Amino acid sequence: MPDAATLTLVLGGARSGKSRHAEALVEACARPWIYLATAQAFDDEMRARIAQHRARRSPNWQTHETTLEAPEFLAQVPVGRPLLMDCATFWLTNVMLAGRDAEAECRRLVDVLRKPRGPWVIVSNEVGSGIVPENALARRFADEAGKLNQAIAACADTVLLMVAGIAIRVK
Repeated sequence: MPDAATLTLVLGGARSGKSRHAEALVEACARPWIYLATAQAFDDEMRARIAQHRARRSPNWQTHETTLEAPEFLAQVPVGRPLLMDCATFWLTNVMLAGRDAEAECRRLVDVLRKPRGPWVIVSNEVGSGIVPENALARRFADEAGKLNQAIAACADTVLLMVAGIAIRVK
């Protein structure tokens, strides 16, 4: 990945290799690297996943955690700093659980992503490839995630789809 103002979206399903691939893209850039973590640990299994991600990152990463304020954080990133946001769908989950207007919040995020201040990589889950969920909240989340992924992809320079640890260039 070049050290320039570019945006890469890395999509994929659970355990598809999204985060590892995204980390490698950012690590190909000059340090220091910023890791914007958005997940909340609501249970032991999620705490273990977060711990696994932390353990695999080198100390060269500057980790910042935010559950809701990703647009504000991104707008303040110094120019030229490589950044990884992992992940957009966890951020969207937090927005929806907080009762915020998902469409408005997604617009705010995408507005910032349209003008990346460095080589930025955004990880997001592709949730629309399975069956239609049976409950209204899960259907709404899938719809909002799909719209968010489309909006990020539209302004991204590169879009990669991860399948079984293999990156497939979509855009």
